[in-house]
Amino acid sequence: MYKICYLFVFSLLVNLLRKIAYPFSILYGIITSIRNFLYDVEILKATKFKTPTIVVGNLSVGGTGKTPQIEYLIRLLQNDYKIAILSRGYKRKSKGFIIADKTSSAESIGDEPFQYYKKFKDIIVCVDSNRTNAIQQLEALKDAPEIILLDDAFQHRKVKAGFTILLTSYNNIYVDDIMLPTGNLREYPSGAKRANLIIVTKCPSNLNEVEQNKIIAKLKPLSHQSVFFTTISYDNELKGDSKIDLEDLKNKKNILVTGIANPQPLIDFLNDKGLIFKHLKYSDHHNFTLKEIKEIKNAYQAISTNKGTLLTTEKDYVRIFTKIKKLHYISIKTSFINHENDFKTSITSYVEQSTRNR
Repeated sequence: MYKICYLFVFSLLVNLLRKIAYPFSILYGIITSIRNFLYDVEILKATKFKTPTIVVGNLSVGGTGKTPQIEYLIRLLQNDYKIAILSRGYKRKSKGFIIADKTSSAESIGDEPFQYYKKFKDIIVCVDSNRTNAIQQLEALKDAPEIILLDDAFQHRKVKAGFTILLTSYNNIYVDDIMLPTGNLREYPSGAKRANLIIVTKCPSNLNEVEQNKIIAKLKPLSHQSVFFTTISYDNELKGDSKIDLEDLKNKKNILVTGIANPQPLIDFLNDKGLIFKHLKYSDHHNFTLKEIKEIKNAYQAISTNKGTLLTTEKDYVRIFTKIKKLHYISIKTSFINHENDFKTSITSYVEQSTRNR
């Protein structure tokens, strides 16, 4: 009863604070609209580069599945082109332009870039909050990339992207949201007009075309914009300290550690698999302290002798795998519900045409 009352009071306080913050949402929306207008009419200048650039981003804060979408593009293109991934390296403990190498860590370049670096050996991974400078640096390399993928750069208008992919989560599409700080939008939904295509992510795998068409009608894409629908697929084999099949963890007690924006899809997946687990939830891109690492270890040691494993996400794993032994992670991939070949054609056609024109 006490917990229910606490949650009720907390919910009321959150709603009150959101209402109080609403005037700031209007102000923030006005500022971002003026900025976008100045770029649209070219009073503020954007730099166009000779190297084909693909931006993956969103209109909102929080997890819309950018990382698995970037990884999808890598797998699609890596056999035919030299690829570079450019990210600002959110929450990294460094500054300036850095190309990932064997000395890099999640702390030095950020968790997502480090994940790309660990996972894909034949691509360039770099970070810089100044994307214009970073692309200039990349183009000056002796072995320069043929394609640059810009992670979370939809609002970075100083770079004139060649192709832009806008992501929006199925459970919170941008037309149903409002501006920060009351809502989660970084800019008004009208910003979607800059996208070449739109992907609705984290959909139920059985989302039918009737429901898809209802969402498309809400989004009101422009005539040149295609809308695609994807879902998250989880690997049944855990990786890390060793390889473990999820089936082997049934009827055992496990610990799940997450530091991502929305762990609910993973929680639902593990529940559907029949796993028993205690969930230790932290904020998105969380930098784990030594005290928190100790708490995680203690939580794992405290469960009964019939214990399973200490499980985390791939993004969290790259931040803490050097600090915790017997740690495992679950990989995710983005999967298209339908029309996947149309998406592939859109990307490869842009890249082929752009590389021919260089």
